[in-house]
Amino acid sequence: MDLNELRAKPHLSSSSISDYIDCSMLYKFSRVDKLPREFVPSTLEFGSVIHLVLAEFYQGKMDGNKMLLKDIHESFKNHWHERAKGRNDIQYADGEDFDTMLNQGLGVLSVWLENLTDDNFQVIAVEEPFSFEIDDLEVPIIGVTDLIEEDEVGTIVLTDFKTT
Repeated sequence: MDLNELRAKPHLSSSSISDYIDCSMLYKFSRVDKLPREFVPSTLEFGSVIHLVLAEFYQGKMDGNKMLLKDIHESFKNHWHERAKGRNDIQYADGEDFDTMLNQGLGVLSVWLENLTDDNFQVIAVEEPFSFEIDDLEVPIIGVTDLIEEDEVGTIVLTDFKTT
């Protein structure tokens, strides 16, 4: 099932559950009252862009088109410009701005690729939606698995990328 179809029906997600546990008022304001945010944290957009680049990398691996570091950097630059350039609603931490976050992203991706093990894992899926139900819960829990791979002995490996 498509993620948009899953989101169209009543559901819970890991982020909504986390919001409720961390701050019930945040949950109420954002999930129930659907109030717009006053600002978007730069880290939220940054993480989204990193996820886009990693999805492109692993989709390429699945299709037999390995991305080189220059391609990964170019992808990050393009997505970061599309998502963050000129936006007044993004709030940066002290000492950060569009350019420092751009450089940070390039650095993070360089270190990630440098430390990526050369494995024979087969990419099964990238950004794969899922849904499951718990007996006493009236709505399903939905989400997206960032990466599903299979190793050389048939073990399925699920990866959830985090930029924090």
